[in-house]
Amino acid sequence: MSDNPPIEFAFPELRKWENGAAPYIHVIESGQPGPTVMVTALTHGNEVSGAIVVDALLEKRLKPRNGTLVFAFNNIEAYHSFDPRTPFKSRMIDEDFNRTWGRLDRPATTVETRRAQVVKPFIERADLLLDLHSMHDDGVPLMLAGPLAKGVALAKKVGAPVDIIADAGHAAGMRMRDYGGFGDPSSPKNALLIETGQHWRASSVTVAKDVTARFLAETGIVEPGDLPLGWRQPSPPAQRVVEVTHAVATKRGNFMPVRHFEGQEIIAKAGTVLGHDDGEPVTTPYDNCVLVMPSTNRPLRGGVTVVRLGRLV
Repeated sequence: MSDNPPIEFAFPELRKWENGAAPYIHVIESGQPGPTVMVTALTHGNEVSGAIVVDALLEKRLKPRNGTLVFAFNNIEAYHSFDPRTPFKSRMIDEDFNRTWGRLDRPATTVETRRAQVVKPFIERADLLLDLHSMHDDGVPLMLAGPLAKGVALAKKVGAPVDIIADAGHAAGMRMRDYGGFGDPSSPKNALLIETGQHWRASSVTVAKDVTARFLAETGIVEPGDLPLGWRQPSPPAQRVVEVTHAVATKRGNFMPVRHFEGQEIIAKAGTVLGHDDGEPVTTPYDNCVLVMPSTNRPLRGGVTVVRLGRLV
């Protein structure tokens, strides 16, 4: 019997979208002045909820009332490699597409860096970006707003999900959502990354549809009525912001948690032991420490982030 999570929805056939402004990238012009708004899916090839959303909006032939709308399926080769017997392998082919953005001035030597070079001109053109992701483990949806105040402000305008994560990304490499003007506090460009929930839960598709509808309406290039009926969900009573202060990485992949941890779990006391890495204790640095996307409950490679630690602000 497989230990893999169940797949609760059908994967879309995306080869019909190969021909666009670039392979698997579609640009829809309104003919009127306005921002360039980009929605991307499959930054990791097994994160399919976003692909369902982009596929549906392309099928609907959604057209902006002003400005320009760009849709992209990023790591499409990884998506096409999906095998339900080993579903986590299709996250990438050679390397993580979402860690390449700080070194695109170097020769492209992997599937992901070659694809990032194709996507890059469209990212540079975008004023506003929504990057649709999902999670390895079950967890509540998270809006990763980046380290700047402008990202948190945009996440609050979108209005869902409950948890907004203010974070600086990963030591392993720059994310797409932090590239160029998105990561510049003086630039009006802005980006969000939504983690919709576990990769293949039907609930992740519901979250992806809701957040995409909210984001597109907030940009002003479409009206709410232009979007598919039933995508928008009720707003949460309030949102909260978690500022990530520490990212704990395992040295050689030998991190041993003291117990199973849940995402967004709050550890009341500073100094609480979370686990041991090569025998050394890893502890919470302050009271009421939030565990952001813990990956402590599965085998890890050396250098991989085990958990990010944050405080409510």
